[in-house]
Amino acid sequence: MAVAEARSFTRAAAKLGTSQSALSHTVRRLETRLGVRLLTRTTRSVAPTAAGERMLATLTPALNMIDAQIASLSDLRDKPQGLIRLTTSEHAAETVLLPTLAPFLAEYPDIQVELSIDSGLTDIVTDQFDAGVRLGEALAKDMVAVRIGPELRMAVVGSPAYFEHHPIPKTPQDLSQHNCINLRLRSAGGLYAWELEKNDREVRVRVEGQMSCNNTATIVRAAIRGVGLGFVMESSVADHVARGELMRVLDDWSPPFAGYHLYYPSRRQPSAAFARLVDALRFRG
Repeated sequence: MAVAEARSFTRAAAKLGTSQSALSHTVRRLETRLGVRLLTRTTRSVAPTAAGERMLATLTPALNMIDAQIASLSDLRDKPQGLIRLTTSEHAAETVLLPTLAPFLAEYPDIQVELSIDSGLTDIVTDQFDAGVRLGEALAKDMVAVRIGPELRMAVVGSPAYFEHHPIPKTPQDLSQHNCINLRLRSAGGLYAWELEKNDREVRVRVEGQMSCNNTATIVRAAIRGVGLGFVMESSVADHVARGELMRVLDDWSPPFAGYHLYYPSRRQPSAAFARLVDALRFRG
């Protein structure tokens, strides 16, 4: 199952903590015992055969159930323990998770937390994460969602040096006259359309400029250097605005929106460690 998910003996071996040769030998021995080929191997990838897909359909839910039952045994321990894997964005990790994880991990030394930083919408079931952290409005309907942060706002910013040569935009339409720094979406691969709103009027602006990037921290640094206008989380630029390194514009077109939520499958049987983490992260403001 690990090889089929990773599409690679090397990556699966690393995940399982064994050698590639030992794992390959184990799979060949299993195929010999069953009398069918489970995996198709090429020089570039590994993929399950029809027999392999059929076996995976049976194994995956069964092994997941076994894992959940084993994890539930930790409830009988005096102290919660175990590994919790979370997928999250970089901004959520820095602003919401890390401030809570520092005291939480100190209080529960037998709990380990693994963070996978990814701005896309990861399939937490397929990739075997315990939960994910994303904006509330971006969550699937079949997930349990727990609010873990306050409302957020976006900000359109540029440097004083940039505005020495460009007029301050008054409306979203004015952005067409500006050199804007585009955000390349890692999940879809397209450019993010700036979402602005005022008095219940929503507009999505396809901005243009000389630079695009898939990392918001780099967009902030580029805006400070006068490359162009950036559209980022308000908290990411608050200090720069306070120091006068950046100027905020179109402030009245950036209302608050739903903040970060922890999400996980409704059918998941939470372990004691996971339940404690959810309670610690729950937003009470």
